[in-house]
Amino acid sequence: MLLKKPTDKQVIGQLGEDKAAEYLRNKGFVIRETNYRQKWGEIDLIAYKGQNLHFIEVKTVVRDNFLPEDYEPEDNIHPWKLKRLSRAIQTYLLEKGIDDDKVEWQLDAVAVYLNSKREVLRVELLEDIF
Repeated sequence: MLLKKPTDKQVIGQLGEDKAAEYLRNKGFVIRETNYRQKWGEIDLIAYKGQNLHFIEVKTVVRDNFLPEDYEPEDNIHPWKLKRLSRAIQTYLLEKGIDDDKVEWQLDAVAVYLNSKREVLRVELLEDIF
């Protein structure tokens, strides 16, 4: 069986998720799962910080400079994406037997900025976006 070569977009996305996970670990998060997939949505990272459960959407962009007119990666988290994430989160909570009345959880985003050499320029955590 031949394996498909990942697209450039997939390679950049995976690099961004790896860098986001590293950033979060350095901030005291414990990564529990990566790429939790359901047919109705995917959660990039699932982590705990203290007693709080964090569902994390990672958005990665490649640019060599920061201009005011540039869009921000988190601008790509549209209402339909939030709906899909919400369904995936609810499925995860049910599947894992996590009572969301007893466990504090939130949806966060991590924006990863890479330059054209795919070096990290900046990583930002945007908390509680949902």
